[in-house]
Amino acid sequence: MGNRNKLAAGRLAVLAFVGSTVSFAQGQQVGLDGSHVRELEPLAIHPRTSLTIVDQIRHNHFLKKPLDDSASSEIFDKYVSTLDPGHAYLLQSDLDALNKYRYQLDDALKHADLKPAFAIYNTFHDRLLRRLNALVARLEDGVEKFNFDADETLQIDREGAPWSENETANDALWDRRLKASILSMRLSDRDLGDIQDVLLKRYRNRLKQAQQTRSEDAFQLYINAFASTYDPHTQYLSPRSSENFNMTMSLSLQGIGAVLRTEDDYTSVVRLVTAGPADKAGELRPADRIVSVGQGERGKLIDVVGWRLDDVVELIRGPKGTIVRLGLVDNSGDEESSRVIRIKRDTVKLEDQAAKKRVFTLESELGDVRIGVLEIPTFYVDFNAVRRGDKDFKSTTRDVNKLIEELKVEGVDGLVVDLRSNGGGSLQEAQSLTGLFIRTGPTVQVRKARRPNARVYRDEDGRTAWDGPLAVLVNRLSASASEIFAGAIQDYQRGLVIGTQTFGKGTVQTLVPLNRGQLKITEAKFYRVSGDSTQHQGIVPDITYPDVFGIDNIGESTLEDALTWDTIKPTSYRQTNGVEPYLDRLRMNHERRVAQDPDFAYLRSLSDWRRQKRAETHISLNQATRVNEKEADDVWRLDLENALLIAKGEDPVTNLKELETRRSQREAEKISGSDEDPDPLIIETGNILMDYINLSGSNRHTAQASN
Repeated sequence: MGNRNKLAAGRLAVLAFVGSTVSFAQGQQVGLDGSHVRELEPLAIHPRTSLTIVDQIRHNHFLKKPLDDSASSEIFDKYVSTLDPGHAYLLQSDLDALNKYRYQLDDALKHADLKPAFAIYNTFHDRLLRRLNALVARLEDGVEKFNFDADETLQIDREGAPWSENETANDALWDRRLKASILSMRLSDRDLGDIQDVLLKRYRNRLKQAQQTRSEDAFQLYINAFASTYDPHTQYLSPRSSENFNMTMSLSLQGIGAVLRTEDDYTSVVRLVTAGPADKAGELRPADRIVSVGQGERGKLIDVVGWRLDDVVELIRGPKGTIVRLGLVDNSGDEESSRVIRIKRDTVKLEDQAAKKRVFTLESELGDVRIGVLEIPTFYVDFNAVRRGDKDFKSTTRDVNKLIEELKVEGVDGLVVDLRSNGGGSLQEAQSLTGLFIRTGPTVQVRKARRPNARVYRDEDGRTAWDGPLAVLVNRLSASASEIFAGAIQDYQRGLVIGTQTFGKGTVQTLVPLNRGQLKITEAKFYRVSGDSTQHQGIVPDITYPDVFGIDNIGESTLEDALTWDTIKPTSYRQTNGVEPYLDRLRMNHERRVAQDPDFAYLRSLSDWRRQKRAETHISLNQATRVNEKEADDVWRLDLENALLIAKGEDPVTNLKELETRRSQREAEKISGSDEDPDPLIIETGNILMDYINLSGSNRHTAQASN
């Protein structure tokens, strides 16, 4: 899939660069003002740092992988792909000249020889500067000369595309890339003068940033090209990157609560911090690309396409209570689809991430069924309170245990644990939470590098907080600790796992401090009590829901060089009476129920449409064709939205802007305290659980803590 290289390269790319197309000339890198730019060289500290990193990865990474000529060739390809992921900047002649280093990088890494790495980078950097100068000159000449009547297309996924044979072919490619940008802006009702201004500022800014490239930037890109051949989560963090990472992990950052990466020329959203400002606002989505940033309600939107990731982060970050506006496009980068959202900056608080409960009632022929819902945004523990010796410290397990006791008093018949978009957290909390639902036994296995036997984590207390009917709701963004819990519940046949295939993050990383920055290294893998890995494959639900995020777009399986799924010896555990005998009937009832359900019809259609759009590899550069495509998309989307509104007894809208206005009003009503719309996925999960209660004959209102 084309997204794999993009995502992997994006993780590595601290700099968002484009390249040049003029032949390489040693020592002749040119800036905007025509001045020459000095070639980059390693800092004095870089050889020692590289030796430490290479030694740590070779000896402590989970993957036992030799550093030999085969690895050298892989590192070479990864490094070149990191610099030029779209094969749009370097020429084939450049690759032919650089190919002499293909089988030298293994020895160079072993001996802290960084000359080949910097020679490759300087070749790219020269191309970069020359191309940017050419683009600026072309744009200064005006954009009105571009013709949009020809039946041309642009390949948007260029992974594996051939390198340009010569400068003429590369000029033609860049001509089409410019046309695509101009056309997207024209179709979003921008005039030509504004388009020219935006693009000139964009490329002049890129050129300025390219001139300011530091040796640390080249070093980080090269070392991470090496590290990422082991897996996509092993990563060298420079001092500045390390600072940003530490702030994100501590949740002390005042901003919007989003994890970002550079992907090609764009800053892309990887995930949202649960209960953070962006998550609460509900308008920013994983895989969205940030094209502009504005301060306050009326501050000018600054184009950030091609900016360094850390510079974009600095713009987005700001004091608590202030407003930041983000200009967004979808993961195609098509600015025709742009939208602007506003988010109020805040600090992510532990209490906002705490587990919450609610109850709803369903009707059946056998009587009303009360369903309790436990929403768990993350697996947390208040380490500061633990260090202080506070006996009442907050943690996922402690909070959930209290909520279960309250739900039993309220007389619930079944329990739904909602782990949607829960990206993980504390391993200890994942395994102790599992212990609330099983009497005793293993919960997860962890196997480290070069150790044949896995460590088995167990629940030993011999009690349960809830022994009644149980369902676990997951989605594609449920990862790591969420997968450990859901996998254990599934293996024990303790409850139903419902939703979409989870993320597949089944690896454990450790931070190693360095003399300069730090190294994040994958040292272990998670395994279920059944022996199955959670890596790559994730958890496959017992009953599946429509995929709204895109399994082919998000998840471990989309990352290049992700560690594979495998199995180890299962540990000894005793299953409960189990849900397996009822699954066929539960699936049949579910399919019959949702076949006519307007919410599920909407989700299925939207999922199929998004999958179709993601599969497109080319975009038309013909204006009439693009107008027709947009009009057709708008008609389809309007029909889809109105079908849902009518099915729910609401008035249809005449256009999509009216729909957005209505949704904004509803969001404002939610914030002001009015009741939330019922979640169709929660309701259907409750229906499935009710079916299980009725089919299994589970006694109602009798689930008790077992001591």
